[in-house]
Amino acid sequence: MEVKNVLNALAYLDKPENRPSMPAYAQAAEEPAEESPVANDAAVYERSAPEKYTPDAKRIQELIDEANRGTELLRQLVEKLLLKQGMTLRQAFGMLDSGHNLTLEVDEATRLRAAEEIGEDGYYGVKQTSQRILDFAKALSGGDPEKIEMLRDAFIKGFQMAEEIWGGKLPEISYETYDAVIKGFDEWKASS
Repeated sequence: MEVKNVLNALAYLDKPENRPSMPAYAQAAEEPAEESPVANDAAVYERSAPEKYTPDAKRIQELIDEANRGTELLRQLVEKLLLKQGMTLRQAFGMLDSGHNLTLEVDEATRLRAAEEIGEDGYYGVKQTSQRILDFAKALSGGDPEKIEMLRDAFIKGFQMAEEIWGGKLPEISYETYDAVIKGFDEWKASS
């Protein structure tokens, strides 16, 4: 894995407009409904309405906060690695922007920590990452199965954007995660 690609991804996320944030429609779902001006002491009979799905604003915010914490942890890991070699993150970004190659030595402790984080049970491993993506999709849709295809398409588009930001082919774990997310969408659809 090239340091340039990791730094490109961090530089992208360093811009506030690229950080995850609460979608406006989910914020609206969080606002309490207005009180009815009609007295509530009479019985009213209505046909039952179809199930209403609303975004889970609280869960969305939890997932956004978790994603931001995870990005910050990765940033700190890369920053420590750079500092050990006498360089700041900003200097590394500058070198890459000016076309210089950047070669870093990864110490054993950092290598082991990274391997643990992307391992089977790690935060960036296939299982946890794909589950966070699916949890986010379900929270955004309020669990509405009619939105599965739209969410799957958005995930695929986002994955393609990640490839562009990365500068081409992503690490293999990304494709394993992609497959797990697609399988999760399939299972959600089949159970609906």
